[in-house]
Amino acid sequence: MSAESKVRVFTTFEKLSKEIQERIKLEYPFGFSEHLISFFNKDGAHITALRFETEDKILLIKMTTAVAKDIIEKDDDYDDDGNLKDEVREDYEEKHEDIEPDEDYD
Repeated sequence: MSAESKVRVFTTFEKLSKEIQERIKLEYPFGFSEHLISFFNKDGAHITALRFETEDKILLIKMTTAVAKDIIEKDDDYDDDGNLKDEVREDYEEKHEDIEPDEDYD
C-alpha cells in the first residue's frame, strides 16, 4: 500500500498499543525529538508530531520537542543518554522481526 493511499491517524504516544510503542522505539532508538515534523492543520494551528508508518496507516503522534524528550527521560527502556538500551533493543528486535533496526545504531 502506497503512502498516498494510507489513512493518516492523529494520536498521542500514550494512546498507542505497547506493540506500536515498541516498534517506534526500534525505529527511533536515539529518541524522538530530532525526528518531529511540523505542519499546519486544517484549522491553521501549528502542529508538531512524530511520523510512524505501519502496514496500513500513517500515525502522526502529536508531541512537542519538550514532550518527546520527557517521554524518553521517563522511559526505563532508554539509558541516561537517551539511547535505547542494547538488551531492550535486542528483545524488541526479536519480538518484531518485521522491523529493520536503525542502521545508524551501532
